Amino acid sequence: MTSVSRQISIPFISAREDDFCCPQILVDMLLDHKGIVEARLDSADNTLEIGYRPDLIDLTQVNRLAKEAGVRLLTDYDHFLTHMHNNSCRNCASEYLEKRLAALPGIPSASVNTVAGVISASFDPTMISQMEIKQTIIDIGFQLDESGESRPAASLLRQELVEPTLVLLTLLGLVGGVAARALGAPGWLVSTLAAISYAAGGYFGLKAGIRDLLKLQINVDLLMILAATGAAIIGSWAEGATLLFLFSLSNLLQNYALDRSRNAIRSLLDLRPTTALVRRNDKEVMVAIDDLVIDDVVIVKPGERIGVDGVVVTGQSAVDQSSITGESVPVDKEVGDKVFAGTVNQHGSLDVRVTKLAADSMLSKIITMVEEAQARRAPTQRFIDTFEQYYAIAIIAAVSLFIAIQTLLLGESFPDVFYRGMVLLVVASPCALVISTPASILSAIADAARKGILFKGGAYLENLATIKGIAFDKTGTLTYGRPMVTDVVPVNDYTADQLLALTASVEERSEHPIAQAVVAAAEERGLEVIEASDFQAYPGMGISASVDGTHLLVGSRRMMEQEGLTVQALLTEEINRLEREGKTVLLVHNEECVGAIAVADRVRPESREAVAALRKAGVEQVIMLTGDNETVAGAIAAEAGLDNYHAGLMPQDKVDLLRRLEAEYGPVAMVGDGVNDAPALATASIGIAMGAAGTDVALETADVVLMTDDLSKISYAIALSKRARRIVWQNIAFSLSVIVILIMGAFGLFGQALPLPLGVVGHEGSTVLVVFNGLRLLAFGARRSLPSPSPEHLLEVPLQADSGLSPSSTACCDQGLRAT
Repeated sequence: MTSVSRQISIPFISAREDDFCCPQILVDMLLDHKGIVEARLDSADNTLEIGYRPDLIDLTQVNRLAKEAGVRLLTDYDHFLTHMHNNSCRNCASEYLEKRLAALPGIPSASVNTVAGVISASFDPTMISQMEIKQTIIDIGFQLDESGESRPAASLLRQELVEPTLVLLTLLGLVGGVAARALGAPGWLVSTLAAISYAAGGYFGLKAGIRDLLKLQINVDLLMILAATGAAIIGSWAEGATLLFLFSLSNLLQNYALDRSRNAIRSLLDLRPTTALVRRNDKEVMVAIDDLVIDDVVIVKPGERIGVDGVVVTGQSAVDQSSITGESVPVDKEVGDKVFAGTVNQHGSLDVRVTKLAADSMLSKIITMVEEAQARRAPTQRFIDTFEQYYAIAIIAAVSLFIAIQTLLLGESFPDVFYRGMVLLVVASPCALVISTPASILSAIADAARKGILFKGGAYLENLATIKGIAFDKTGTLTYGRPMVTDVVPVNDYTADQLLALTASVEERSEHPIAQAVVAAAEERGLEVIEASDFQAYPGMGISASVDGTHLLVGSRRMMEQEGLTVQALLTEEINRLEREGKTVLLVHNEECVGAIAVADRVRPESREAVAALRKAGVEQVIMLTGDNETVAGAIAAEAGLDNYHAGLMPQDKVDLLRRLEAEYGPVAMVGDGVNDAPALATASIGIAMGAAGTDVALETADVVLMTDDLSKISYAIALSKRARRIVWQNIAFSLSVIVILIMGAFGLFGQALPLPLGVVGHEGSTVLVVFNGLRLLAFGARRSLPSPSPEHLLEVPLQADSGLSPSSTACCDQGLRAT
C-alpha cells in the first residue's frame, strides 16, 4: 500500500533576494532525492513547499536536504549585473531577453528591465562565463555599459548630439518639403526633403523594429514605422513625417526624463573618491581606492569625502552620513566609531583604519542593491510588458481587418480607408501604457534610496502599499536594544548625582551591561567617578567595593536581604512600581541606605509618534512580537501605544504568529534588526530590516532595508509606496482613456474623423505626460520631509528623579527616605 504523502512549508531566504533566485534548480535538487514527491517555491509567502512520503524519508532528512540545496545555490552560483543602453525607452524586449538568457546553459534565472537599463542574472561559472553572457546580450542587439558610472562616448554622442540632430533634421525636412510643395518647387526637391525627414525620424525606430521583428517580437517602434510608411504609400507623406517627428521628439524627451531617475541612482557612484591619502611606512602617499587593503590607515582631512568603510583610530569630527543613512544631521565621530565610504568629514582630521575593501563597502552594496531592484520589474510592469506583445499583434490584425472590410465588403475608397487605418494604428498603440509603470517605479526607488530606504525591487514597492498590519520586534527596534538608567531615587539626604557617582564608582570595573549603563549615565552628567578597591562580585545578585574608604553594596533586593539589610515599606512600594514597569532595580547601601537606581531597555522616544504615523498611513494593526516576559512586554507596548503584543515567543513562534496575523488582517509587514529575526522577516508579506548600516545580514534578509534606526522612515516608505501606486494607476487610467478617446476620434464618433497629425499629437503627448507624472516621485521627499530625530546622546540617559514620593521621615534601612 502506498503511503500518503505529507506537506511541509519551510521559510526560505535567498541571500541574493533575486525574486527567489534559481527556483527550478532548487526544485530539481530536491526532486532528485527518493521520498520527495513535490517541491515548489511560493514567492508570495517566501516559503519552500515540500511534499514527502514519511515511509521513505523523515522530517529531519527533509529539512536537512532543503538546507543543503539552499547552501548549494549560494556556493555554486555567481551573480551577474550589468547596464545597457536602449535605442528607445519604450523598447519592450525585457521578456524576450530574459527568456534568451534563461535558455543558456547554467543560467537558471534572469531579470531584465530595459527601461532602467539593468540586467541581472544568476549563473553557474562551471557552465558559462560572464563574457559569454555579455556576448549573448550584444548579439541580441544591446549596447553594454559595464562601468555603471557614466555612459560611454558612443552613447553620450547619441544622447547629446545624434538624437537631437535627427529630430531637427526630421523637422527641417518636413517643413522644407511642405514649403517646397506649396511654392511649386521641382518634384525631386520635395521628394528629397520628404526622404530626409523619413530617414532621420525613422532611423532608430526602424532599426529597433526590425531587430525585434527578427526575434518574432513586435514593439511600438514597428507600429509607428508601419503607420508612417502607410501614410507615405497613399501620398500623405507630410502626415507620416509629422508622425515620425513627434514620435522621435517624444522618445528623446522620455529618454531625457528617465535618465533623471537612472542618474539619481548612478550618481551614488560619484560619492566615492578615486584616491585616498594613506600612511604607510611612516610616509603619507596617495593610493587608488581600489588598491587599499585591510588595516591601511587613511587620512581624511576636513571637508573631504571618506573613501572607505573603516574605524576611527585618531581624531574627532562630525560626519555627514546622509548619503548612506539619509540622516539630515551630521553625526559625531571619535576613536572607535565606524565611518562609511561616501560620507563627508565636516571638521577635524580623522585617521581611519580600513575594515572593508572598496568593493565590499556599504556604499558599493547599496548601489548594487538598488540597481538589482531596478532590474526586477514590478508585477504591474511585467503584466503590461507581456500584454503589450499580444495587444500590438491584435492592433495590427484589427487594422488589417478594418481596411479589408471597408474596402472589399463596403466598397469604400482604399486611400481614405487606408489613411484612417494608419490613424487607428497610431492612436491605438500602447506607448503611454507601456512606459507608465517603470517611469513611476524607478523614480520612487531613487527617491527612497536618497532617504536611506532601500527597496529590493518594484514588487516590494508595490506590495508595501497593501499591508494592513505591522509587527515589530522589540529589542533594537522599538527599544534601543541596550540597558539605560531610567530612574534615580536617592534617600537619606543624598542627591541624585551623589547616588549615581557612588554607584558608577563601584560598577566601573564590571563588564556587565547594567554596570556599563550606570557608568554611561554618570559620564553623561559629567560626574566624577572615583577608582574603587576591594572589588567583589556576587553572581546573580550584585557587587561590592570600597570607595574613599567606604564599603558599598550595589545589587538586588535579595542581596540586601542576604546581607541582613531590611527594605522598608515605602521603598518597597517604589521598587515594586519600577519592577511592574519591567525595570531592573539596583539598591545601593554604604553605612546607611543611599537609594535605588532603575535600569531598563528604554523605548525610543519617537516610537509612539511613529506608531501614530503608521495608523495615519493606513496601517490597521500595530503589534509587537518579543521573546521577553509578559511584564516587560506589556510595559513597552503601553508606552509605545501599540494595539497588541505577544510575549515569550521563540523564533518559530513568531513565524507561526505572523501567518495567523496575515490570515486575520491581511498582508502584514515584519520590522526587525535583520539578524535574529530572519525567519520572521522571510515569512512576512514584507520584511523590513531597521538600522542596517554596517549590517550585512540585514541587507541580505529583508525586502525593504532602512539604513538607520529612524522609525519615522517606515511610515515614509508606506506613504511613498501608496503614492507610487496611485501614480502608476493614474498613468494607466490616463493612458487607456486617451487610447479610447483617440480610437473613437479615428472612427469619426465626434463628428469628423481624426486627422493623423492630431492623432500623433494626442498619442505622443500622453506618452510624455505619463513619464513626467511618474518623475514627480523624485521630488516626493522634498514635499514630505522626515522629522529630524534628536541627537542620541540627549535621549540616551534621561534621568528621572521624580519617583512619585513626597519627602518623608519614613525609615528605609532604618534611615529617612527622600525622593527627588
